Amino acid sequence: MTDVVLDTAPLGFQWPTVDPFLFCVHHDDQYPAGNEKLGPAASLAGRQIGQDFEGVDGWRMYHGDVVPGFPQHPHRGFETVTIVRRGLIDHSDSLGAAARFGRGDVQWLTAGSGIVHSEMFPLLDSDGPNPLELFQIWLNLPGRDKMVSPYFSMLWNDQIPTLTFTDDKQRQTRVTLVAGALDSGTSPPAPPNSWASRSEADVAIWCIRMQAGASWTLPPAASAATGRMLYFFAGDALQVGSHHYDSPRGVLLRGDTPAPLVAGDREVELLLLQGQPIGEPVAHYGPFVMNTRAELQQAFDDYRRTQFGGWPWDNDGPVHGKARPRFARHADGRVEERAD
Repeated sequence: MTDVVLDTAPLGFQWPTVDPFLFCVHHDDQYPAGNEKLGPAASLAGRQIGQDFEGVDGWRMYHGDVVPGFPQHPHRGFETVTIVRRGLIDHSDSLGAAARFGRGDVQWLTAGSGIVHSEMFPLLDSDGPNPLELFQIWLNLPGRDKMVSPYFSMLWNDQIPTLTFTDDKQRQTRVTLVAGALDSGTSPPAPPNSWASRSEADVAIWCIRMQAGASWTLPPAASAATGRMLYFFAGDALQVGSHHYDSPRGVLLRGDTPAPLVAGDREVELLLLQGQPIGEPVAHYGPFVMNTRAELQQAFDDYRRTQFGGWPWDNDGPVHGKARPRFARHADGRVEERAD
């Protein structure tokens, strides 16, 4: 019998990926109550403000100095897919667009030729904790699309399908389709220039939740060439084929082989990233991902010269007020509103 597991790796703060994915990080911060500025109502003494990644007391300021998060920073040549499981993110960018999203929403941002944006984590609850949990995934763009116009799409939580599978012991597995198709379910469309918009690219981004003891078989991808990483990040144990894991692991799977999964004694949570490789050279430094060192140098030169359109906000990490419900205001003036 063919072994479905090709390799494994432990999971730290940043997770290993395979082409066409570049980066995956799991942010899980147990923020305290918020203050009047929507930052933590707690002392910041002893933290390395501007570079706070240590997780003191179970949370981080990251690059924020008042509100946690990531003040303005540039990107070129790839896409970010931000899946917010708990909490909220305030987005602002150099196109003048803005959004507040979270609680199961996904933002899919095509950086393309260049965008500057901020991602701040407003702590809206002044009476209790403000937990934040999210995945940020970087998906590469092929060379022909690296200089497309930048923009973002919102996948609101009520637009993202979740399928439920029940095993012979009535234990359930729920699969949320951020990208890709499974059985009768199809995700919202990916942005038009995304590698994920091509059916032949076989891209899938699935969030999988298995009840304790549940069994479910992950069906094969389209071909052996499809890269597949399964991340076991929550729960006490997971069996993948004949392999047993009792701690968080990234599991590299064979693309053309079904993967039988069995949860341990507690609920298990998984993230699947899969796709046909783009198969092009990658020149990556900081916020830019191109194909050659010369293109990378050009990206830095362009950013120094143009600031990718400049920063139209009055500070580097804007937040959108305490009372604002979830919304997206796009660069073309279109506004989406979501009741909380």
